[in-house]
Amino acid sequence: MDMLISPRVLRSLLPPLSLAVLLISIFWLQPRTMSYFGLNLLLNLAVPIALATIAQMFILCVNELDLSIGGFVSLVACITATWLHDTPVLGILALVALIAAYAGLGALIYLRNLPSIVVTLGRSFVWLGLALLVLPTPGGKAPEYIRSLMTLKPALVPFPIIASVLLAGIVYLGLMRSATGTILRGAGGNPEALARAGWSILRIKMTMFALAGFFGVLSGMALVGLTTSADANIALRYTLLSIAGAILGGGEFVGGRVSPIGAVMGAMTLALAGSFLSFLRLNPDWQIGAQGAILIIVLALRVLISRAEKQR
Repeated sequence: MDMLISPRVLRSLLPPLSLAVLLISIFWLQPRTMSYFGLNLLLNLAVPIALATIAQMFILCVNELDLSIGGFVSLVACITATWLHDTPVLGILALVALIAAYAGLGALIYLRNLPSIVVTLGRSFVWLGLALLVLPTPGGKAPEYIRSLMTLKPALVPFPIIASVLLAGIVYLGLMRSATGTILRGAGGNPEALARAGWSILRIKMTMFALAGFFGVLSGMALVGLTTSADANIALRYTLLSIAGAILGGGEFVGGRVSPIGAVMGAMTLALAGSFLSFLRLNPDWQIGAQGAILIIVLALRVLISRAEKQR
């Protein structure tokens, strides 16, 4: 008998189902979180994680992997809390230069045919070193307009939910529903066909890396808006979180298959995982393990669904 729901639909439902199961578990453990204040507190750090996950998603879309996004977000946070606050022009120029550096990183990987894992791992130490130069000790101060934006309290729905929905919708329309987005995704799915059609794979990779840099900048700025200060190690965990969020949301390491909406849901799921463990009164050191366990469970389900899809 055929499955009531096709494997393809099941695979697309995994991200929202994972998020829903985790939310229901948290509500069951701590009913007081089922409120405006509770949701706002639970999802407080979901926005910068979601932005970093979208940045990683753009890299995955062209069959690459970025192991430097955590260090990059930390550097952006340090610049935001110092230069952007004290000398805005210098801060803006520095952030624009960082986006350009990300585009150059994509060009270097493509032109020299280098493994992105090695290149970005090396670049992560560069970002960390620059962050320490900008802000040797924790401190700085968030610009008032960024802090005000990240602490908005809309009337009915918490700001993190509104921001996450807008982020997922905008990236989905731009990448999945536009002609330009189709071409950009094609560089991961079938670059040879694009090259034969006259499209520059170099330009596409530079564009995707520049977009990753742009969303990485937004992630660092959003993080400082929430923490009000920064340090060089503030977002190092974002590297693993961004990869896990993108994969949890339906992304693939090859083939250019990504899902902006799923990536944001994956990021929110991982952001909630820490709260879930805290309500269980387990050691905070287990948070990374819990996030990894969630990822393994979802990936195992995806493997089962993929096998069922092939057997149809």
